[in-house]
Amino acid sequence: MHPTPGNEGTVTPEGVELDLEFATIGSRGIAYLLDLLIVGLLLVALGIAEATFGFGGFVPGWIGIVLLLLLVFVVQFGYPIGFETLWRGRTPGKAAMGLRVVTTEGAPVGLRHATVRAVVGLVELLPTLGVPAVVTSLLNARGQRLGDLAAGTVVLREHRGGPAPVAHRFAAPPGLEDYVAHLDVSRVDARTYATVRDTLLRLPELGPPARLEVAEVVADSLLDRVGPPPPVGVPAEIWLACVAAAIQRRRAPAPTATGRSHAGRSPAHGTQRPVPRPRDGGDAPPQDGFAPPG
Repeated sequence: MHPTPGNEGTVTPEGVELDLEFATIGSRGIAYLLDLLIVGLLLVALGIAEATFGFGGFVPGWIGIVLLLLLVFVVQFGYPIGFETLWRGRTPGKAAMGLRVVTTEGAPVGLRHATVRAVVGLVELLPTLGVPAVVTSLLNARGQRLGDLAAGTVVLREHRGGPAPVAHRFAAPPGLEDYVAHLDVSRVDARTYATVRDTLLRLPELGPPARLEVAEVVADSLLDRVGPPPPVGVPAEIWLACVAAAIQRRRAPAPTATGRSHAGRSPAHGTQRPVPRPRDGGDAPPQDGFAPPG
């Protein structure tokens, strides 16, 4: 159930395993040229407006120059920053080529990511004819340019025509809400979370012995990364659901409308599965063979 070595699958904080591939230099270059053309047309329009109104008596000449420079700056930076922030990693050029910018963990880019990309791109792209970007992309397995490396982003190509990826929501199992709220999952990286997610989704396909064994193996591999330890008597599969719920709560607190809850249910039948409770005194033996540290 562990990811294949070298496979850097992209999984969003909501648990969506995206069916995407890294964008090529060619598609990124065409997208950049399309955006550059749009920006150029906007600058030409600003120049015409400034020549028409800036020195024509509406405003003094020096104010017109200042406004023109300010508008040029806004267009130069506001175009990529605004579109990538508000349009979930896309600009008109990227949208035309089916490309999208996401973080290295698969999450939507924010204002900080878009700003870093734009600032580095000011030196990396147009003034140097894009040579540093091309060289860096060729040497990088994910095709990242310098701006991507600085911002922690990648550019992906979306597979068109297929079904949209579905987010799977993992709610805290009944009776373990407080435990999930205090669970420290800061040491669980995106690849490990992908393993937990895939395990929970594929366990229903296994027979009872294999299902139990796989859940215990994956849970044992997480014990040194998650704290506090599992409550006494909680099966490995239920504890993995707790971990998945805590990760989603930490990275994406707001539930998504397309999410489907899997925790707190028996994935094989879709019915509520009771969480074993410790006996009086808290000395109940672990169930399903899962032995958390005492």
